[in-house]
Amino acid sequence: MIMRLPRLVLVLSALLVGLILLATTLLLTNANRQSQPNLGIGGPFRLINQEGVEVSERDFLGRPSLVFFGYTHCPDICPTKLLEVSEIFRALGAEKKINALFMTIDPERDTPALLKDYLSSFDPRIVGLTGTSEAISSAEKTFRVYARKVETGEGSYSMDHTALVYLMDRQGRFISVFNTEQDVQAAAKALAPYL
Repeated sequence: MIMRLPRLVLVLSALLVGLILLATTLLLTNANRQSQPNLGIGGPFRLINQEGVEVSERDFLGRPSLVFFGYTHCPDICPTKLLEVSEIFRALGAEKKINALFMTIDPERDTPALLKDYLSSFDPRIVGLTGTSEAISSAEKTFRVYARKVETGEGSYSMDHTALVYLMDRQGRFISVFNTEQDVQAAAKALAPYL
């Protein structure tokens, strides 16, 4: 009996150490999962869609979203990104439930009617969003987007802006910057796990 007691203590000690290690691993894994990768990108907004209807981030929950900031007078980057997103969506198929939000950085010119006309050339799942200057500025801050008006002379201007496409999950949380420039099939495959 005396010989068995140290062995029992040793077994119980080993079991206790194992449980502590398991609990620590689970806590660290959960903490890492919760801290990934938000980076403070995304959150509440209240804007007007191309149909003239007020919407918020809640209207797009339940589906993953690609979010891109741009403007209709953009000569190259914005139409290229929208075309890339359209091609990726075409590769996914019409039945796939995914959002794409094109948020203007030029509310002065980008009215709902202009957004509707502009976006008619792209996949119908792309939603155009505009609003007051204050609402747009707030959305830019929410998504950590840089945008600046650049006077080009004779009352005209262009816009410098962040040209990233954000992938958001079904709960509206930031997942990553999404590469729309990759092969269309590879891009569609990269989106598939989030659908």
